[in-house]
Amino acid sequence: MSFYQIGILGSPQAAHQAALRQSIQEMIHPFGLSIGDGLDVLDPAACLTREPKAAFSAVFFGGPPFDQDSLQALTTLVHGNHPVIPLVEDLRTFSSNVPSILRSANGMALATAGTNLEALAAALLECVGLLRRQRRVFISYRRIESANAALQLHDALGSRGFDVFLDTYDVRPADDFQAIVWHRLCDSDVMVMLDTPGYFGSRWTAAEIGRALAKKIAVLGVVWPDHQPERVSQLREPIFLQNADLQGRDGPLTAPVVERILSTVERLRSRSLAIRHAAIAGALRSATEEIGGSVVAIGAHRGMKIILADGRILCAFPAVGVPTAEHFHEAAEHLKLVDHATAPAPVLVYDHVGLHQRWQRHLDWLHENLHVVKMLQITQAAWQLADWPT
Repeated sequence: MSFYQIGILGSPQAAHQAALRQSIQEMIHPFGLSIGDGLDVLDPAACLTREPKAAFSAVFFGGPPFDQDSLQALTTLVHGNHPVIPLVEDLRTFSSNVPSILRSANGMALATAGTNLEALAAALLECVGLLRRQRRVFISYRRIESANAALQLHDALGSRGFDVFLDTYDVRPADDFQAIVWHRLCDSDVMVMLDTPGYFGSRWTAAEIGRALAKKIAVLGVVWPDHQPERVSQLREPIFLQNADLQGRDGPLTAPVVERILSTVERLRSRSLAIRHAAIAGALRSATEEIGGSVVAIGAHRGMKIILADGRILCAFPAVGVPTAEHFHEAAEHLKLVDHATAPAPVLVYDHVGLHQRWQRHLDWLHENLHVVKMLQITQAAWQLADWPT
């Protein structure tokens, strides 16, 4: 069973393809994943029939002649807002070594991809959210009914490389409790909802599930035995427990059930990332086209190269979740890959709904004072791009 997908297009040498697969395998092993079991590596033909709800990225190994399967896959992927990273021997001959549909993308030179293509592997895995710092899960529960299970899942998910939010661990006494909860929810890929009989008896847990769905965050409902869940049709994925699955009224859970939850979280996370990236990328493409511009390429860091109506070029980086200093750094880093004089201006695109007010003030300050990277709220994209500062 595979949750994530990486496409290999173009004309890779056998040694390069083997090195890339080995580097990917080494990087995903700590998460309990492997190639063929958690992550699929696809050839050009398979890219055309891939699972559309799985998180996906691709590399194009440059060099003519260009095979028809790769060209067909490229057309489908680029128009579907999927990232494709061109890899060439020498950036000075970039245009002659990639198809025209990729010539607007920022390429990677073989010499900078790493001895075993580990830099390329990291860039591909970053696009599908498989770096440790990107893996975020939110546990929603009622302490009086499922505290032991929540603590157990916190530790189990952490052991698989997830950054897990659990209120008893992650909110300091002096913090604005509910504002921190909403902020961390916005930054999560999956909510694990421990659906006990009294779950919807709390205003706050009911709001957590509703806001997770509103933000298109995947929800896994772990339903307690002999409990008829409310609003079950809204759950993206329910797991129904039997009495034998619990070692106490509020947990812990048996080992097989924990393993099933971990596997389901991984699958839902891939789907959630694909949907949320597609939502931001699709909205940005629509907003750009509304004002007479166009999106011409998507590459490393999911950077979308945009041409505005007046001919100016921007490189927009969709940030799923809460924008951080790392997002700014990644957006700025693309300047090192190209000539600074002709480099597109980097723009960080994000959804501001649900962010802590203090964090939003911080982002507004950065937008006004940081000259290397600008920010764009996706809900106002067309409005802001129509009068983008020079």
